[in-house]
Amino acid sequence: MYHPTGRVLTVLELLQSRPGLTGPEIAARLETDVRTVRRYVTKLQDVGIPVEASPGRYGGYRLRPGYKLPPLLFNEQEAAAIVLGLMGSAWLEVQQSPVAVEGALSKITRVLPQEVRERVEAMCSVMVLSTLDDTRPGAACLMLLGEAVQARQCLRLEYSSEKGEVTVRVVEPYGLVGFQGKWYLVGYCRLRKDFRTFRLDRIQVARPTEERFEKDCSFDVRGYAIKHLQNYPVNYRLRVLFKAPMSKVRDRIPASLGTLTQRRDGVLLEWPIDDLNYGARYLLSRGVPFAAVDPPELRDAFHRVASEAEAIACG
Repeated sequence: MYHPTGRVLTVLELLQSRPGLTGPEIAARLETDVRTVRRYVTKLQDVGIPVEASPGRYGGYRLRPGYKLPPLLFNEQEAAAIVLGLMGSAWLEVQQSPVAVEGALSKITRVLPQEVRERVEAMCSVMVLSTLDDTRPGAACLMLLGEAVQARQCLRLEYSSEKGEVTVRVVEPYGLVGFQGKWYLVGYCRLRKDFRTFRLDRIQVARPTEERFEKDCSFDVRGYAIKHLQNYPVNYRLRVLFKAPMSKVRDRIPASLGTLTQRRDGVLLEWPIDDLNYGARYLLSRGVPFAAVDPPELRDAFHRVASEAEAIACG
């Protein structure tokens, strides 16, 4: 049984997203008849929402041009998606202000209908999301870089290499990529005269310049980043054997992390990585039984993580 108020709001949402829909088109989406659609439109007009009808064969309904609707008309699924996105911001490995996240959550839940709000708050109360990396870039940094990418604005970077050598570069920014717990800026480096990836936690200073650049629209940011980062020299080739079905492992381990191979005795993960401590923490957080295969130092990393956990628990 459909609630009439919900159907009226659905008509309003349709007119916002698809102005010009005809009565039969709306009726088909609502699985009702044209006469009922006209009644819903009348209800919207009665509460002051200016829905206009265009007569004729190609006529339809639309909101009066320039009319501004109140924001935040979310259904339950949309509200849950937004709340999950805010709560899961830590998983993006981005340093968000807890005050900003809590403020946004508070504003959204405050305007939700009571039933939806109660269900969303129940979901929040039982969720615990955490991140494993302490070198997360700030949200402000990502916004600055994103604006430069959008505006095709050159950046002046002070960048520290893996060895700690700092160089000053002018970069034409093309995109931002998150990969295996790190964030990277992809762009054309005028110092090296080629495309490069820049780890955001190694960018000491980033300043937009007044200069704009002509973007090569054929350049594939995602393809370049994945190819370059997967083949980047790393300190270790981590290998662990999961004692679980492939379907369960795929649910817990993203494809971008490494290579998964089905074997008779389990699922083998091969993961190129620089920081074994990070790898140990991440694997322990997946909740899937596994055995460490390579490198031998991985077992030491698990012991260090266990000692850290014990020290925190006993502290």
